[in-house]
Amino acid sequence: MEKEQDPLEYIQRMLENKSTAKQITYKKLLQCFEGLAKEARRVATELKKRVKPGDQDVTVDFKRINDHEFQVKLAGDLLIFVLHTNIVTFDEDHEAMKEPYIRENEINRYFGQIMIYNFMSDSLKYNRVNDPGYLLARLLVNHEGRYVVEGEGKLGVVYSHISQAPITESDLNVLIKIALTLAIENDLMAPPYPQVKFITLFQKMEKTQEMGAGQKIGFRMSYNKAEG
Repeated sequence: MEKEQDPLEYIQRMLENKSTAKQITYKKLLQCFEGLAKEARRVATELKKRVKPGDQDVTVDFKRINDHEFQVKLAGDLLIFVLHTNIVTFDEDHEAMKEPYIRENEINRYFGQIMIYNFMSDSLKYNRVNDPGYLLARLLVNHEGRYVVEGEGKLGVVYSHISQAPITESDLNVLIKIALTLAIENDLMAPPYPQVKFITLFQKMEKTQEMGAGQKIGFRMSYNKAEG
């Protein structure tokens, strides 16, 4: 009978291989996030030079929140970029898991995540805590800097397969521009009249700014029922 594997030996091997790979992936993710922030600032600065709106409140701004978050304000839209500290892998049924690159090496399947959310800038300005935000895309980067993007519209098409090479400054610049384009192309849609026909006095007193807030055309939240 084959001798059972020593549990400590197994744990040691996991620490040396999988855990080390995840740490390398996280460091690569941090580099990518810094590059993304740099390109976002660059694009925002260029837009500020070019845009000449008729209203001074139509602004373009870049704001660094902390090591794991930055924001780009584009008039009424606010894109929030968030780095997640956990390293993840895909479900076995995910399309990425079918790619030869993933099967070549076990550690190729581990990715760090950067989420790109689209909020209405007024939601933060007026602290409308019940306003929805929309996940535009998530950028996933592995230990070699190779990446894949899951997202809305063009973001979910152009980068739907794991890249053949590490992510570059140019890739990040294009990603930022596509995300900003998606945000500004999708307008607010007024909620159905019956939904806002009646309010309580409490809602009037406490949540005036929230009443009648719209939702983005082209996005569907997970709790929205599919139309029949």
